[in-house]
Amino acid sequence: MLTTFNLDEYIYQALRIGASGFLLKAAPAAELLNAVRVVAAGDALLAPPVTRRLIERFSEFRRRPASSPVLDPLTPREPKCSASIARGLSNAEISQQLMIAEQTTKTHIGRIFTKLNLRDRAQAVVTAYEAGLVTPGDHRREGGHGARPPS
Repeated sequence: MLTTFNLDEYIYQALRIGASGFLLKAAPAAELLNAVRVVAAGDALLAPPVTRRLIERFSEFRRRPASSPVLDPLTPREPKCSASIARGLSNAEISQQLMIAEQTTKTHIGRIFTKLNLRDRAQAVVTAYEAGLVTPGDHRREGGHGARPPS
């Protein structure tokens, strides 16, 4: 989504309906071109001020029980996989954390996307936060992205 409106409700609505990117029209041309390439490659991208506000906003939420009705269709393993996605882990890292094969991780992710009607990891992250699977800072406490060993 490309917009002049830097409003939270626009961001949330765009992500809920499937946007994989959210940039402001004031972004430099190089940033816009990069965003198109990133989204076309299947990844997600948010403007840095948007990312900062989303993190601040989610940090205001208290952890809700991970028994949200949204998660009802998932098997017991799939919420763990979904939480790992929200922590920014790659498929290989999720596989290592859950002690499963990478193909099994890919299968879990595909089923999560299908069961929860998600298009990409950006939507999976929003859903995991809204369902209370993760809260800001979880990745530091639980060995996620911030605790990766150097490569």
